[in-house]
Amino acid sequence: MISAALFSIGLGLYVATALPEQPQFELGPDDKPAFPAAPRGFDAVRNDVPHGEVKTVEYQSKSVGTTRKMVVYTPPNYDVKKHYPVLYLLHGIGGTEEEWLYAGAVPAIMDNLYAENKAEPMIVVMPNGRAQKNDRAEGDVFRSAPAFSEFDKDLFGSIIPFIESHYSAKKDRQNRALAGLSMGGGQSLNFGLPHPEAFAWVGGFSSAPNTLPAAKLVPDPKKLKNMGLIWVSCGDRDGLFKISQTMHRYLKEKGVSHIWHVDSGEHNWPVWRNDLYLFTQRIFRK
Repeated sequence: MISAALFSIGLGLYVATALPEQPQFELGPDDKPAFPAAPRGFDAVRNDVPHGEVKTVEYQSKSVGTTRKMVVYTPPNYDVKKHYPVLYLLHGIGGTEEEWLYAGAVPAIMDNLYAENKAEPMIVVMPNGRAQKNDRAEGDVFRSAPAFSEFDKDLFGSIIPFIESHYSAKKDRQNRALAGLSMGGGQSLNFGLPHPEAFAWVGGFSSAPNTLPAAKLVPDPKKLKNMGLIWVSCGDRDGLFKISQTMHRYLKEKGVSHIWHVDSGEHNWPVWRNDLYLFTQRIFRK
């Protein structure tokens, strides 16, 4: 578990060093884009395409001991007679369940991908990764860092069971994905990589200092041989770059198949929206 103080120091270092003229890391030959950037307008609302539905739902959290909220996006033409894969999408330390909805433009990005037949229809679940009774992003948000490390109990114990009992969701590892940005990227790697029996698709976008050491997350690389996709990405001017770079290098050294995508940008939303656009096109496909 990372302490709030340590996380604050790590993010403070990011603020101090993220400027392009003051890099605190070196780009190696692997550190380049794996795919071209999303086309212009990929994240803009279009009136000429079908739109999915967004709902805020409440569920009872067994681990937190209170009623909590999450945002659920269902794809256009969602049919309760069909069954859909599910992406659990996690926010950063300063966000809530609404961060990906508004700042991340999830509905527009997904609607546009479906209109161009570039992604499998999926349910996107945006929970609150701050597993404590007052889960609002108030005051010194770094003080809530320990609550993020406890979120796996809520995710496995309450959120996934709720979604799979209230929505037409497929219930096997091949049809579950876990991804997130910054603090949520660290959570996704921390909770996803040790549990390949639960998630076949895992993505860490600009993962934060809460990310556990790669050797601890992947002590036995053979256990990840049947993963559908492990996605590790970061902006090339992000002060937290070394966290993702180190993860990539460890996975490469151990022969673990993954995608390492270095975007052009800092620790910000243009990078993470692009990540979502690229990541969602490559999950839930055989």
